[in-house]
Amino acid sequence: MAQALWVKKDSLAETQMVDLPDAPLAEGAVRLTIQSFAVTANNVTYAVIGDMFQYWNFFPAPDGWGVVPMWGHAIVTQSNCPEIAVGERVYGYLPTATTLDVIPGKISAGGFTDMAQHRQPMSPFYNQYSRLAADPEHDPAHEDARMIFGPLFKTGFLIADFYQRNDWFGAHDLIMTSASSKTAMALAHCAKLASPAVRRIGLTSAANSAFVAASGLYDQVIAYDAIGSLPVQPAVSVDFAGNAAVLRAIHGHFANDLRFSSTVGMTHVAARAGEGTPLPGPQPQLFFAPTEALETIKALGPAGFAEAVGGAWASFIADTSRFVRVAHHSGLAAARDVFLKTLAGDQSPETGIVIRL
Repeated sequence: MAQALWVKKDSLAETQMVDLPDAPLAEGAVRLTIQSFAVTANNVTYAVIGDMFQYWNFFPAPDGWGVVPMWGHAIVTQSNCPEIAVGERVYGYLPTATTLDVIPGKISAGGFTDMAQHRQPMSPFYNQYSRLAADPEHDPAHEDARMIFGPLFKTGFLIADFYQRNDWFGAHDLIMTSASSKTAMALAHCAKLASPAVRRIGLTSAANSAFVAASGLYDQVIAYDAIGSLPVQPAVSVDFAGNAAVLRAIHGHFANDLRFSSTVGMTHVAARAGEGTPLPGPQPQLFFAPTEALETIKALGPAGFAEAVGGAWASFIADTSRFVRVAHHSGLAAARDVFLKTLAGDQSPETGIVIRL
């Protein structure tokens, strides 16, 4: 019998493990048995803004409950689709569960799209599955890294590309909150490659300062309470924390010298309240990676985009292997525990968590 982890939408620390009834496989459908996925702060963001961006709609649950999406690997265990064979492995957007039924469409050697009706209103970015046998991004030696960093890395790459396409809005400094987060590290790496003249300033907690500094990804690392010590000169800000007080401190310190302000994630869940009053300087703009991906592909072309991402990804993985270790846990109960620990802000940035089912 299959299982799923449900999370209370309005109280994310409330969860329940449920058994799913066996159901016949629909015509044209494929049943995926989930093998592994990573649990990161990115998954917490999916839950926090689940209603706003329809993240809860990908894997439906009863009213009031939701299934948190994860990125991971699965194997085909049943198939009513002649083009997809039992035993084939895929990578993509998966529920916190043991199985997922998909309806493959737009099938190619390298992947397919889930054409399930309820998923069509959402971004197609999340409905695509890579077939590992012909996936150029698949490296058996780096499956863990792809689950932990893959989607976060691409977000960081896209943010760096967005700012580079806009000449960094004339800024000299790139200020990143939650500098220990995986997306911030990806952005710092990609910015260093693309625009080394732009100074990368990482803001983090005192507890994470040593780890962030040791990464070598930032030109300067400071604690949140030292924002006022930064020189006031043209800068851009990328907020991954969702901490209203920190964002207000950045805007208040730089005011009109802050040339652009992006908000991306919400790693500081308990501190995200307090918005509403306009901030000094430019008002923060939400960065939505799937939309920006289309702009970047348009600018670089599909082949150019794949080449640019691939090159940056290879160097990033080599970099992060120096200072991030991978820990493996087994089962949905372990996934629940790691999610709750990450939600509470207690998960160490030095460890990437992979769940094996």
